[in-house]
Amino acid sequence: MDFAQIIQTVTLYAIPVLLAITLHEAAHGYAALRLGDNTAALLGRISMNPLRHIDPIGTIAMPLMLYFATSGAFLFGYAKPVPVNFGRLHHPKRDMVWVALAGPGANLLQAALWMALLYLLRSAGVEERFWADMARAGVVVNLVMFAFNLFPLPPLDGGRILVGLLPMRAAVALSRVEPFGFFVVLALVLTGIVGQYWLRPLMDITAEALAWLLTPLRWLLF
Repeated sequence: MDFAQIIQTVTLYAIPVLLAITLHEAAHGYAALRLGDNTAALLGRISMNPLRHIDPIGTIAMPLMLYFATSGAFLFGYAKPVPVNFGRLHHPKRDMVWVALAGPGANLLQAALWMALLYLLRSAGVEERFWADMARAGVVVNLVMFAFNLFPLPPLDGGRILVGLLPMRAAVALSRVEPFGFFVVLALVLTGIVGQYWLRPLMDITAEALAWLLTPLRWLLF
């Protein structure tokens, strides 16, 4: 494995990944605060400091181990989840949906901003590839986080959204999956099911939608 290539990849992805994780988790905490639960705020988790959201194992050790073990072909990781006391929300079942949506929503917004930056760099004639490559990395990282977290199985955001939308009996049944849902998701990731049937299709659709929304900017710049 080319060590110089590893360093270049880490350098390109460091800022996009830290921003994607930090804003995703802070958005959950901020939404919860606005909807009645100040647990995350009291613990200092509504913060732009990445150190408050990084999990030493899930954010650093696991991705690095998988990167070296698979020569960069497979990566998986997670941040420290923001604590939310859903019982303290104004309308727990309904507000759970908004709190869960806030994280992927932050990633969707970041993907759009990185894509806009890429257009600006092209129009300005910036020849330094590093910045354009970082902008592309920002788009990819945030699309991955957006799509992956919307997978409809607790404890992922998509699972919590589904729990909030389903009738009570079905919602209670689905919520029982949460204690071992992470291991189910990890198994589905390792077998390629999540990537092939959920992640890639949703990322492609979202990227096309963002490109369409940014069409006026492209017309203005080019």
